Amino acid sequence: MILQIEPWIDEKELEQLKRVVASTFVVEHDLTAEFEQLTRDLTGAKHAIAITNGTMALFCCLKALDIGPGDEIIVPNITFIATANAVIMAGATPIFCEILPTTFCLDPARAEALITPRTKAIMPVHLYGQSADMTAICSLAKARNIPIIEDAAQGVGVKFEGRHVGTFGTMGILSYYGNKTITCGEGGIVLTDDDEIARKVYRLKNHGRDAKGLFIHEHIGFNFSFTEMQAAIGIAQMHKLPAIMRQKQIIHDRYQQALDGLGDFEPAYIDTRCTPVFWFTSYLAKDADALAAYMKEHGVQTRRFFYPLHQQPCYKNLPIRRDDFALSEKIYARGISLPSAYNLTESDQQKVIDLIQRFYR
Repeated sequence: MILQIEPWIDEKELEQLKRVVASTFVVEHDLTAEFEQLTRDLTGAKHAIAITNGTMALFCCLKALDIGPGDEIIVPNITFIATANAVIMAGATPIFCEILPTTFCLDPARAEALITPRTKAIMPVHLYGQSADMTAICSLAKARNIPIIEDAAQGVGVKFEGRHVGTFGTMGILSYYGNKTITCGEGGIVLTDDDEIARKVYRLKNHGRDAKGLFIHEHIGFNFSFTEMQAAIGIAQMHKLPAIMRQKQIIHDRYQQALDGLGDFEPAYIDTRCTPVFWFTSYLAKDADALAAYMKEHGVQTRRFFYPLHQQPCYKNLPIRRDDFALSEKIYARGISLPSAYNLTESDQQKVIDLIQRFYR
């Protein structure tokens, strides 16, 4: 089976893990601080706070803004479900917003129409390795005095107008789940330039304390600690990131060249203001379900787009309009992501290309 995505793990990660074993410190010590510094260097953010995973990072962002019951958060209708679930975990209500037909990211004009006195944040998602329209979203948020929490879980290395995603809003998050551009196995990080927000996020993930080793807790907090093992893998992955980004661009370009002009198979649009990192190379395809089944039969794993939030069975009781997402439904029906792993060989990629061409012939 040619896998759709898999991490690049080798002896480099093992070398970093040996540092953990030698130190005997396993939770948030020198390697975690090193990983956070590498993230600040990558993104330009003043603060980078490592957290258990991306979902908890979003939760901490929401609670750092004192968001809770009665509050509404605008999220795009096409995203991984963790975006909305973090809002629900915080006690607030996710308000699903239709997407743009180009980037499949949040539509700023539709978001503006959803703003009410209960709206406490806008949460754009940078989807599949490219950016949401942060110029329009920042303009809207500033005009309406609403904070932005960027879900850049899929956006490590991605820039919009020369600036790393996750650094435009009040705060943003990155994810290092096993299938992301780089991985810690699990892991997330909060980015912010706001000193007080950074303190609140750290307290939230550290049992309400400003430092470890204290046993008087002046704030309500939780245990979302990072581990030195996660940091060790992350450090090795950070050093590999430039090579991963280059290889993913090569993989994307090969697909584009070989599949150019193939009827009923259109490449995902890339905003010219965005410097993408092709976490996935994605297409809009006629009969995407049939294509995915055909590829699987021939030993190739593909991946369909995220299922629209308004159709998720677990959200059937949320008070939302379900007749206003025709575009999301159309994009989902046609969306497919091709094998995009760093270690995808040229011969395996050629097999993928040949199968797609054969399917449409």
